[in-house]
Amino acid sequence: MIARVTFVPLMTWPITVLSIFMVVLSVILTGFILLHKGRGGGLSDLFGGGMTTGMSGTSVAERNLDRLTVIVALLWLLCIVGLLVLYRVGV
Repeated sequence: MIARVTFVPLMTWPITVLSIFMVVLSVILTGFILLHKGRGGGLSDLFGGGMTTGMSGTSVAERNLDRLTVIVALLWLLCIVGLLVLYRVGV
């Protein structure tokens, strides 16, 4: 008698797509965080990032980087919540 084995995928396509999207967002978010300029205190001083310059204030590029970082972080958070819902529902 031959046993019949049924294949039950652990991850369906929505979970797979969100997982891949999560990895991509994680890499992008890490890159954006590393691009930020040290503002003093913490680990940035350890590597010499806490040195002050003659110019105070933030440039347009820094503000845009801040905005992009927040947007990517929110997308990352939504991706986590989406994965949680999909795993709970059992899709």
